[in-house]
Amino acid sequence: MRALKETEAQGSAVRGNILQAVSEVLGDHGVQEEKREEILQLTEAATKKVLENYPQMGLKTTRQDWALEAIGATTDEERTSKSYGGQGKKTWWLSPFSFSSANPPASILQPRIAPGNCWAFPGSRGHVAIRLPEQIWPMAFSIWHISEAVSPSGEVSSAPKDFAVSGVDEAAAETLLGTFTYEVHKEIAQTFPVQKELPRTFRCIKFQVQSNWGNPEYSCVYRVQVHGKTASHKDHLQAQDLL
Repeated sequence: MRALKETEAQGSAVRGNILQAVSEVLGDHGVQEEKREEILQLTEAATKKVLENYPQMGLKTTRQDWALEAIGATTDEERTSKSYGGQGKKTWWLSPFSFSSANPPASILQPRIAPGNCWAFPGSRGHVAIRLPEQIWPMAFSIWHISEAVSPSGEVSSAPKDFAVSGVDEAAAETLLGTFTYEVHKEIAQTFPVQKELPRTFRCIKFQVQSNWGNPEYSCVYRVQVHGKTASHKDHLQAQDLL
């Protein structure tokens, strides 16, 4: 059931990203709204058919993501930085686009990537604690941000730059899993392997942004993914190695 929910969420993300790109191209070429809607409907139907009939082209090669709300991941508000703009449902108009301060930290656990659909926090330093659906041996992490090409402002200075990832145990002790740099001029989704062999599993992962790409007012996190194996799966592999 969990694998099915994750696959469905990943399929939704793929379709959403394709439709977003097609819509932008149609807009750039001045296609009329009525015709554009018809093309988007046909594109969505075709994309869904491709992903259903040719999974090897789509989802089976995708790393499993444990930081996905659809399978039970949550954010720990008490261990997470305050959102930009406080707790009110106010919209911040950051010309030429806006996002709502009502976007909670759990926005980073959603598969949809679109301008403004992010969690924002004040300044260039902040953190979020992600509680996974079960104990996981972390193997890698993926960070997503929109590209300059789709950003309404034409720049992505609010994107995370330097960041650290730690495993957190129930006593709140932290184990550093690595420090990394997200490059805004590369692909929008970048994956970073853990930097050392881990002696244990974790249920909570802390993602800590240490700098951004120049925005002095706020930073935006679009999506954080945690890749790894369950404790039982890891134990099974280790037992096989001993045979």
